[in-house]
Amino acid sequence: MTHPQYTQQALSRYTLPRLKRIAAELGVATSGDKRAAETWVDTILAHQSAQAQKITDEQATAQAELDNYIADQAQAVAPEPLRIVEISFSDYEYYAGNQLIASISHDDNHLTQRWVVMVNDKEVFRANTLMRCDRFICTHYKDGSLPVQEKEATPPTTENRIMAHIFNECQKYGFEILDDGIYTHNTEDGKLRKLGEVGCTEGNWWVILGCSGQQQYSNSVFDAVRSLSMVDVSTDSKSIFDEYFLEQPLEQLTGNKLQRLLERAELVTA
Repeated sequence: MTHPQYTQQALSRYTLPRLKRIAAELGVATSGDKRAAETWVDTILAHQSAQAQKITDEQATAQAELDNYIADQAQAVAPEPLRIVEISFSDYEYYAGNQLIASISHDDNHLTQRWVVMVNDKEVFRANTLMRCDRFICTHYKDGSLPVQEKEATPPTTENRIMAHIFNECQKYGFEILDDGIYTHNTEDGKLRKLGEVGCTEGNWWVILGCSGQQQYSNSVFDAVRSLSMVDVSTDSKSIFDEYFLEQPLEQLTGNKLQRLLERAELVTA
């Protein structure tokens, strides 16, 4: 039941019997002098103040509960953004944190719907464009209807897939993968020459040309391995300038080093 709010000015104009009736309607009693009108006025005002504070506290509690509910719903509707790892120009993996949730691959054997969404190595969706597969994964992950990826599919599996893609690209050029990098057979003497290294860190492909040790960003494994095919191995990935200035001055070269330097110069200018 809602009661009117009385001001002190209004209450001071009421008679003692009227004040007692108001207090009775509010359900309050005074512990002071019941024969004094001021006592009843103070009692009524104190009761109104306590009720107003109680309503304020209840509203604050209700608002806090509503805010928490909205935050929980927002988290449920919009989970953490997915991280996409580009394995190659036709292979992608989708992660929530460190957990693999799905992958996209390209099926060259299908006539129209060549893009495939895989979960637990099983096809769950197929489309004619990459973007439709991306939309399928994001939409069904958001509403919780995407099949759950088994825990065994973790980053080590991703490393194996990355190495498989590097191996496949290197095979196209006849390159060999050893523990310390990627090599090719030099056409001059038939010996192995190091071209560099290729890798993928947190979804970003990189390449190290020759023995420089400097990582360079690459768009994909295709571009990274292709850049290695352009490395000049006729001088062991070193130019005549490098050999002259980085090792020692020309006048300090021994007979053998000088002869080797001249031979390389002939190869470059031939």
